[in-house]
Amino acid sequence: MLTRSNIPRLTAAVFISIVFAVLASCKGGNTAVTSDAGDTIPLRYSSLLTIVDHHGYTLVEIKNPWRQGRIQHRYVLVPRDADMPANLPHATILRTPIKRAAVFTTVHCSLLTTLGRGENIVAVADLKYIKIPYIQQHVKSGDIADCGGGLNPVVEKIMDVKPDAILLSPFENSGGYGRVEEIDIPIVECAEYMENSPLARAEWMKFYGLLFGEQQQTDSLFAVVDSCYHALKGMAARAGEGRSVLIDRIVGSVWYVPGGKSTLGQMVTDAGGRYPWAADEHGGSLSLPFETVLEQAGHCDVWMYRYSAFDHEQNYSELLSQHHGYSQLKAFRNREVYGCNVEQSLFYEESPFRPDYLLGDFIQILHPDIPNAPNLRYYKKLSE
Repeated sequence: MLTRSNIPRLTAAVFISIVFAVLASCKGGNTAVTSDAGDTIPLRYSSLLTIVDHHGYTLVEIKNPWRQGRIQHRYVLVPRDADMPANLPHATILRTPIKRAAVFTTVHCSLLTTLGRGENIVAVADLKYIKIPYIQQHVKSGDIADCGGGLNPVVEKIMDVKPDAILLSPFENSGGYGRVEEIDIPIVECAEYMENSPLARAEWMKFYGLLFGEQQQTDSLFAVVDSCYHALKGMAARAGEGRSVLIDRIVGSVWYVPGGKSTLGQMVTDAGGRYPWAADEHGGSLSLPFETVLEQAGHCDVWMYRYSAFDHEQNYSELLSQHHGYSQLKAFRNREVYGCNVEQSLFYEESPFRPDYLLGDFIQILHPDIPNAPNLRYYKKLSE
């Protein structure tokens, strides 16, 4: 049986080796609280988080990613072993460290197990999307409850395990969280995916470190991520201009192309690649017809896309069978297509909080002749 003692734990030694190797229930109001008291915890990249340490508690504010000037949620973190301070701001109160959490996303399950906090996960949703062995084994043994789908979880199962908080991702115009909001368990809205840079997204690990009593570890881990990311970015800059790249593929009748200010769009820039939509100002995806993509990016040297296949890796024949128009892409004709099978890799589990890993893939693909570039971790060149 797995225990906390044998969950992989990132230590300072591991951090250093990585550096050298790669060189809810209560929503807030419309404006943020300002106060002369308290020490603001510095965040270098995040545009959505504000963390202020006060005497007896920590105030965390999450800006609304979709409505500028508004607050998505406000939390007051009070140490579990301390008396409740008087005159707290209007916010969701969380006793920290959180001992029991229902976690609805694979990426946060991955972060918690990496931090050695897998034993604090008592319930999950969307289990079929969680490829973490620790979670799968503990659900099977009954130590972690499977609460069904994230959009419509079985709240009775959540209530049975009595979590201190529920971690889930908010969505624009979602209309709330249904019955989950009615069971009087604090909801932690994990909105880091709405940040517009890879390091801003990864920096949210500091918030989760505060929640689970691992502030020192997450501060150290983020320092490693930051250092590695900039070392790789510098490597790419010294290599000069990289190849041009098209990202992802058509779904139905629409090609969802990452916007120029999205995390993937930013990563192409950081990797020194040329991206047809680099000047675009969108932080999300652009919904484009195939003809538009062909016109603007059909000439790209490289094509990188993600797909889901449990039992095999795609090849050119299978890819072409999905859309005959792919044969018109230069990258397809020149056999410069790289696929990321999200079922057989840890793309979604790792890359949000380890963007340096993903940047290594981008650099290797966009600068194939660069010396000492990291080996591919998520993407593989398609075979015939």
